[in-house]
Amino acid sequence: MTPLDATVFVVDDDPLVRDALKSLIKSVELNVHTFPSAREFLDHDLPHEPCCLILDIRLPLLSGLDLQDELAKRNLTIPVIFITGHGTVPLSVRAMKAGAMDFIQKPFEDQDLLDAIYRGIEQDRQAKLVQAETRKIKRRLKSLTPREYEVFALVVAGMLNKQIAFDLEMSEHTVKTHRARVMKKMQAESLADLVRLSEKSDMLTQKG
Repeated sequence: MTPLDATVFVVDDDPLVRDALKSLIKSVELNVHTFPSAREFLDHDLPHEPCCLILDIRLPLLSGLDLQDELAKRNLTIPVIFITGHGTVPLSVRAMKAGAMDFIQKPFEDQDLLDAIYRGIEQDRQAKLVQAETRKIKRRLKSLTPREYEVFALVVAGMLNKQIAFDLEMSEHTVKTHRARVMKKMQAESLADLVRLSEKSDMLTQKG
């Protein structure tokens, strides 16, 4: 893994902890950025490459849990690894229910934290791949005309051409024409492909 592959963010108000974590993370050739407060982290844009966040649960002004809530409000997804020297069961439960990937109590073994970091990076890598594929699918959807989109929705719902023709008040030949255009624009080789594409893009909720 090279430095350009992933980034680890550290938010901790203790400068000694920040420096120690920075040295540990750099020792395995990962990019690392440290912040003394949640607010300063929020002012920093998240990178396009996979990343994860090591977050102290007890911070001044805006706590780690508050930061986790703020990230959710902003629809910013990043695997969060909480670290704390004052962990309690209720705090850890709240953090995990809110989507935290891990909750590690100080003092901890370096390898335990590194293992959690690698899991977080891989989780984010997979999530970004899915997001990228979904964006491609949605661009294909937007290339469909309103009528093609109607045919697409009914095809993936399992309706036959003659049923679609009756439902949309058109000839079966016209349905076949629209269906062929849909297959081409969506870059699908089969009906199974169309169904998979619709599921991944949630196209049946609303186009666009």
